[in-house]
Amino acid sequence: MESKKNNKGLMIALIVAIVVLVGCVGFDIYLNIMPELSPHKTVETVTKEQVTITDEGIAKSVDKVYDATVIVKDYNSSSITGWGSGFVYKTDDKYGYILTNHHVIDGAKKVIIEYSDETTAEATIVGSDEYADVALLKVPVDTVKKVASIGSSENLNVGDTIFAIGTPINLAYSFTVTRGIVSGKDRLVAMSKESNYTSYFDRYKNAETWYMSLIQIDASINSGNSGGPLSNANGEIVGITNSKLTSSYTSSSIENMGFAIPIEYALSIAEKIEKGESLERPTMGVSMTTIDAASNSGIKLGDDITYGAVITEVVKGSNADRAGLESGDVIIAMDDKKITDYKYLKYYLYNYSIGDTATIKYIRNNKEHTTKITFKG
Repeated sequence: MESKKNNKGLMIALIVAIVVLVGCVGFDIYLNIMPELSPHKTVETVTKEQVTITDEGIAKSVDKVYDATVIVKDYNSSSITGWGSGFVYKTDDKYGYILTNHHVIDGAKKVIIEYSDETTAEATIVGSDEYADVALLKVPVDTVKKVASIGSSENLNVGDTIFAIGTPINLAYSFTVTRGIVSGKDRLVAMSKESNYTSYFDRYKNAETWYMSLIQIDASINSGNSGGPLSNANGEIVGITNSKLTSSYTSSSIENMGFAIPIEYALSIAEKIEKGESLERPTMGVSMTTIDAASNSGIKLGDDITYGAVITEVVKGSNADRAGLESGDVIIAMDDKKITDYKYLKYYLYNYSIGDTATIKYIRNNKEHTTKITFKG
């Protein structure tokens, strides 16, 4: 009797084991087959909150921007000399207005816009700003296919999904979409008049350089993407792609370090252009160098001076001269902004308008001083 009970127990155990085995195999088959049958695969990761990612990706968001994106083609007479990207951001009764980069249309004799359906329109350059790298174009409103929705770069967080649309490298790759994340915000990036990209080093030692505050992204962008839209995951424009880091002077390659102009700043420049307002930047009337290079100009600094913009020359009668600044002074702050070196000074300087006044903090003969400077034309 005891033996039958044990056999029965073994049989029950065996049945349970078979059921469990079949269930596991069946579940494994389901995991491997069902996703292929389902049009919307879903993977759920649960930590403190549930996050759902589907294989639809951002296709619907791309649709919101795609037909508002354009190719900006530059012509000299009848020959194309280059191209970039842009997007329609608003319309009125007569025109559609397109944002792109200054360096995309700089020097162009004629600009032709190509839409996503391959129709074209000749554009008028309303104006552009070299230091903001923003250009405003207009086309007949009846040629416009779609108007992009504008979002907010200020609401972006590091790690947020973004995507770019443009025509990189070759016209054969028109309207390429690349996806990534926000890698950084408020990056001060060195720019040059001689180049529309940035490098770890100044490519042209004698070129005028300045800083721009940009959004850093890891979405792939290349030559031809310039001027195109950078959008958030909802398909709202949050920036204009304009530059990337290159490895011209390094032995190792640099991957996916691109930058975009925040949309709020770009729109403020476009508004000034449309209204015909002055885009003139204030000047100080000085030549400057870094702490490390001060000795090359015959300027000796104390060892405790580790940052600042070193003045090597002051133009007589300039704004700096009227403020009492002299060669050898080290500017360490402008209003509440710390000045790390002369490029940071130029970045903050370009945020002022003609007629504004700023408080300058500087070091002279190892003592700290302050003065007021008014940025006259």
